[in-house]
Amino acid sequence: MAEGRCEVWFYHLERSSPEEVLPDLLERTLARGWRALVFVPDRREVELLDERLWTYRDDSFLPHGVSGGPMDARHPVLLSDKPQNLNGAQAFFVLGGEPSDLGGYERTMVLFDGRSEPDLARARRMWSGLKASGHEVVYWRQSETRGWTRQG
Repeated sequence: MAEGRCEVWFYHLERSSPEEVLPDLLERTLARGWRALVFVPDRREVELLDERLWTYRDDSFLPHGVSGGPMDARHPVLLSDKPQNLNGAQAFFVLGGEPSDLGGYERTMVLFDGRSEPDLARARRMWSGLKASGHEVVYWRQSETRGWTRQG
C-alpha cells in the first residue's frame, strides 16, 4: 500500500443503524490490538453514542471515552466530533461527515444507512474521491441475517 494510504471499508446498512453495528466492529478492532477513533460530526450524537456504548450489552464492557478531556490519548476507543487522531488510532470509524485526511490509519470504516438518500449520496462521493486518490476501497453490504457480504 502506498504511504499515507489506508484501506477504506464501506458498510452499507439496510437492517440496522450504525449505532447497532458499531459495538461489534469496535470489539473486533480491539481484539486485533488496534485503537479506534469514532468520528460523529454532531457533539450531541457523540454523547448519545457514548451512552449507548455503556449500555449496549449487559455482559460486555467496551472501554471508551469522549474527546475533549486530558486523557484523550489513553482511550483505546475515542468518540469525537472532530476527525483528529488524538488517541493514536489505527482504525477510523466515520458515522457522518466526509473527513478528507485518512493519513496514519490502517483502516477506515464508513458506516452508512442505505435507506437514507443523503447517506447514500455521501458514501458515493467518498467512494469516488477515495478511490481516485489511490485508497483501496472495499464494499460490504448487510445481509438479511444482519451479517456482511463483500461486494467487491
